[in-house]
Amino acid sequence: MKTHLMLAGALSLIATMAAAEDKPVLTVYAPDYFTSEWGPGPAIEKGFEATCDCDLKFVAGDVLPRILLEGDKTSADIAIGLNTDVTAKARATGLFAPHNEDTSDLTMPVKWDDPIFLPFDWSELAFVYDKTKLKNPPASFQDLLDAPDDAYKIVIEDPRSSVAGLSLLLWVKDIYGDKAEEAWTKIAPKVLTVTPGWSEAYGMFTDGEADMVLSYVTSPAYHIMAEEDDSKVAAIFPEGHYFTPELVAQLKTSKHPELAQKFLDYVLSPDFQGMIATANWSFPAKLPHDQLPEVFRNLPMPDKTLYLGEAEAEKLRGPALEEWQRAFSK
Repeated sequence: MKTHLMLAGALSLIATMAAAEDKPVLTVYAPDYFTSEWGPGPAIEKGFEATCDCDLKFVAGDVLPRILLEGDKTSADIAIGLNTDVTAKARATGLFAPHNEDTSDLTMPVKWDDPIFLPFDWSELAFVYDKTKLKNPPASFQDLLDAPDDAYKIVIEDPRSSVAGLSLLLWVKDIYGDKAEEAWTKIAPKVLTVTPGWSEAYGMFTDGEADMVLSYVTSPAYHIMAEEDDSKVAAIFPEGHYFTPELVAQLKTSKHPELAQKFLDYVLSPDFQGMIATANWSFPAKLPHDQLPEVFRNLPMPDKTLYLGEAEAEKLRGPALEEWQRAFSK
């Protein structure tokens, strides 16, 4: 009897493995943070696989550089975690297909009508500080510029390697236009250091090495919900804050185009959108305000949203970077 039970178990396991192997695999290229155990990837994988009768496989790394290298031979069906700083380059490849989604009822502060790149979340840049340590934070961007050189120790990210750093260039450029280099000259003495990415900058801030860090208006939500710490605050400026969405798109070369479309449908579903706030610490692209976690509903928010479209951002990127480099070389 024991031999029969063992044989039955083995056959059942083989059948299960065969069934799993028969399922189509949807390959999603995603940033490292997205697929980490604290990112939204694992819950999204579980949620989508429950509906698709498929195997969702994340491939973590630099999304667009890998796709550019692989060209039309890429094994990606979906690319997630792109941003508007790279969409001009991505669009020019001709590798991406229309998303076919209705974006008229997204819950974002800007209208979205891009037929290829679909936003799944958003936030706005902000300088975050610890209110128990910094008693006189700047009340405006101009206050930040006009403060004495030793008023604050700020950590920012390098615009050549960081999405946040590049968005800061565009934020300053949008506010100050032809006087952006003059603005950077005033900011530079207050910058303690420039880090390659957001993680390094935020780590220095939470370690107490800096008074302020370039991050997002949603960053304090993490401290409140995960750490029960309300000391971290985003400085809200009347000049406005720069809008930063995260995007997803499907590849024209997908071996499973119907499944890829089903994934894009899932991106705007209540299930996917309901995971974003507390897994990616940003606002979902399509979720009514009253369905957000209470902490997100109560976050201080700017009255004015600043945003440069893809073409204008691409046009300003080079000149803005040159202004930034000149200011920091003095």
